Amino acid sequence: MMEPYVIRRAPAPPSLRGEWEGAPWKYAETGTIAHFTPRSSSHRPRVQFRLLYDPEWIYLIFRVEDRYVRCVHTGFNDPVCRDSCTEFFVEPPLNKGYLNFEINCGGAVLCYHIEDATRTPDGFAKYSPLTPEEGALLRVYHSMPEVVEPEITEEVTWVNEVHIPIRLFEGRFGPLGGLAGQEWRGNLYKCGDETSHPHWASWAPIEGGNFHQPRFFGPLRFE
Repeated sequence: MMEPYVIRRAPAPPSLRGEWEGAPWKYAETGTIAHFTPRSSSHRPRVQFRLLYDPEWIYLIFRVEDRYVRCVHTGFNDPVCRDSCTEFFVEPPLNKGYLNFEINCGGAVLCYHIEDATRTPDGFAKYSPLTPEEGALLRVYHSMPEVVEPEITEEVTWVNEVHIPIRLFEGRFGPLGGLAGQEWRGNLYKCGDETSHPHWASWAPIEGGNFHQPRFFGPLRFE
């Protein structure tokens, strides 16, 4: 069993400017997304993430040292995984499923509440997309333009940052209580399905190429 990622209490709210080395983010533990699926191309971007929290928010930042960057989807709940994309799947300990926050390098978000991840022709056995009103609660920073087309083939480093309100989780899962000491489960990913060098990588190891396997989620422990 893998060691928990410890989500530390934020000494102050991050500024939502993608400041990877900024004062609040320096306090966070750094995780690495480095388990690439066998069907990935030869491209292996270096991907790191940091998480923090306070009583009202969960804060997340990704830093990606990349190439072959492409981004064409701009709408809420568009299929952003086809672009250069970072993802955070997270499951509170309430046996009510998980949320999958998928954010392409242009800042477009897809998020579903998935209670049964069994694949079906139209998605999953039991799921519901977040509403636009719920999506509007998210605060997102992206260092790349909203659209990157044609693809950038040179080396480029980009950052995504998202602030997720606790009330979004409670609206879906019910009261959470104080987060300190709780252990949630989740995984973090990097993908680029429709880039010239497609790849799929995770923080916690998975089997096959399907990211929607909550049995492989790793532990996320709130300080």
